[in-house]
Amino acid sequence: MSKKVKEKEAVAAGIQLNLKTVLMISILAVVLVIAAGVLSHFIPQGEFTASQIVDNVEIFDPDSYVQFEEQSPLAWWKILLSPFLALNPANDYFLTGIIIVVFVVIIGGTFLIVDECGVLKYIMGLVVEKFAKKKYFLLALIVFICMLLSSTAGILEEAITLVPIAVAISLALGWDSLVGLGMSLISIAFGFTAATFNPFNVVTIQKMAGLEIYSGLGFRIIVFFVVYAILTAFLVLYAKRIEKNPQKSLSYESDLQMRDKYPIDVCKEAMLDKRIAKASKAFGICLACVFLLIALDFALDMGGTISSAAMPVMFALGAVFAAVFSGMSRRDFFRNFGKGIKTILPILPFFVLILAIIYVLTEGQILPTILHSAYTHIQGLNPYICILVIFFIIMALEFFIGSGSIKALLTMPVILPLANMLGITSQSVILSFCLGDGFTNLLYPTSGIMIIAIGMVGVTYRKWLKFTAPLFIAEFAASIVFMILAIACNYT
Repeated sequence: MSKKVKEKEAVAAGIQLNLKTVLMISILAVVLVIAAGVLSHFIPQGEFTASQIVDNVEIFDPDSYVQFEEQSPLAWWKILLSPFLALNPANDYFLTGIIIVVFVVIIGGTFLIVDECGVLKYIMGLVVEKFAKKKYFLLALIVFICMLLSSTAGILEEAITLVPIAVAISLALGWDSLVGLGMSLISIAFGFTAATFNPFNVVTIQKMAGLEIYSGLGFRIIVFFVVYAILTAFLVLYAKRIEKNPQKSLSYESDLQMRDKYPIDVCKEAMLDKRIAKASKAFGICLACVFLLIALDFALDMGGTISSAAMPVMFALGAVFAAVFSGMSRRDFFRNFGKGIKTILPILPFFVLILAIIYVLTEGQILPTILHSAYTHIQGLNPYICILVIFFIIMALEFFIGSGSIKALLTMPVILPLANMLGITSQSVILSFCLGDGFTNLLYPTSGIMIIAIGMVGVTYRKWLKFTAPLFIAEFAASIVFMILAIACNYT
């Protein structure tokens, strides 16, 4: 790396979390753990006694609910120690949590190495050179690719890896970090909402319902393109507004530091450095391999098994190759990798607390009672109201349980037979689940992925809500229309 490039780095490299935001949401998570524990002392415990096995998934009979004669609320010592008890490998959600934690830690180390090597500067310089005159085409293309990957292959946590790159591109083109978040994080979450082949929601629930895999695709494709049009229009309008007046950006103050860190002249200079060019190409190849693994995972119907295991490895290799080609010493590599991990460590207790919330709700055995209560209240209602109730149930559970797969396994065994009894097709239930699960991944402060992403660029949760509120409202309205149409056309 040239001496001048190093001299002009005024801001710390790598991922820099907003510690104030992390602290606030961690405190909120503690409150939610306690609240879930309190609920276990007031909501009666119960279970569903009759079920059948469909594709290795237990489907419950909604009428078989039985309330326990002897109530034994979750002991307070278990509630207080839930962050530790949740780490029991026997828990269904333990592996998911560990994979996310390992992935996030490796990303922290990787991106500090990549940043120190000048790769992000190289990418920014390259984007300005190639797309300065067709920037909005690039925006629409990136949004489409990210949505497509999420809609088909089910990537979500992987959005973290794309945020620094997308933000760098956005700043290089004269926008702000929020547009970068829109091109990466929001696009991937909205692809989850407009799921077509997604193995973690569509395929999982279709197997539970005994439906042909990937059936009902036509309607979901329409949903995908409508959601894509809404998101792209929102981002383009916002980008044009701040392009005319950068001070209207909600992240103007925090972006000033990032612009100082990546001035265009330094980015263009980085492109002339042969070592940085080689390092960038090496990292780019590893990033391309990640997407190939995602495609292979989807083609082989492996449900994320290949990509989840190989993705952290590929990013770590990308960091190694970038360091080697840029001339970084072994000592500097390990020092910088450790420093990158250190910057991401403050978020890890939050992930443990989220697992603790799931532990308290499941061990407290109150979810069957909650679902049965919902069942008794919507009996006799017309299908249009029922599908909306299901939608709101999923939205409410998202606050406590972020994982789509876990949420599906907890709720669908009861909701699917209930919906069929009320004249609602299983495809409509799947649509309602995806719509309620997807965009809310970015709405609640209990979303670890969202908190990490906005923390990377120094955006507070309040500013995040202010930025996304119009988009959430538009998506919510579109979701209502989609569900009404699904019932009206008897979507099968």
